[in-house]
Amino acid sequence: MEEFIKQNYSILTYTIESLAAVTGLLFYKKYKFTVAKYFICFLIYLTICDFISSYTWYVHPKKSFGFLIGTIFEKNHWWATLYWQIGAIMFFSFYYRKILKTKSFRAIIRLFGYSYFFFSIIYIILNWNTFFYKFFPILSILGAIIVFLCAVFYFIEILQSDKVLTFYKSINFYISFAIFIWWLITTPLDFYDAYLAYEVGNPNRDWNFIFLQWEIFLFANIFMYLTFTFALIWCKPENN
Repeated sequence: MEEFIKQNYSILTYTIESLAAVTGLLFYKKYKFTVAKYFICFLIYLTICDFISSYTWYVHPKKSFGFLIGTIFEKNHWWATLYWQIGAIMFFSFYYRKILKTKSFRAIIRLFGYSYFFFSIIYIILNWNTFFYKFFPILSILGAIIVFLCAVFYFIEILQSDKVLTFYKSINFYISFAIFIWWLITTPLDFYDAYLAYEVGNPNRDWNFIFLQWEIFLFANIFMYLTFTFALIWCKPENN
């Protein structure tokens, strides 16, 4: 099992992610006049960014990007921080301002979203060298807080409205449920990144924990993207 995950982790993740994006494209007409169209664009954005992120597979003396060895671009931490830790959080901040009805909830999300963005830029500037070699747990934790706020505000609105009777037909319910569970499962792992040695051949590399981390992320990704795929197929379009 461990050897299978080691060899196929990236392929499995990219395949399940692409499945959700392709499903979104196939059902785009269904959600064309709803806010969910932005979510479909987001799935395509993630698929493209993950594809770009895979350039590290070719950073090898005998492969295309061997010239990047020893440069700040040898690892893709910088790219993942930009498109995921910052880009994804800013998207959800935008998306939930579109679907939430309560003015105070939208104001809180806007405040937290912009504050997070400016904090992230300043933090990256102050930790410029680290930006290219490590992830920033503080950004993951703050980003998770924003995601939790978005999901909780949405659930509160559902419970306070007639939609509670038909919540299972709403794509926004499945999106909120999936991202809440995903961030709840994966955020604690960020606390351990500081203790990991990523370099191949490093004697301090804890493969037991790395495999555990890969398994958690893999199953969390499968759960999240399959939920998105199911929702796109099953749910009915909602008026903005």
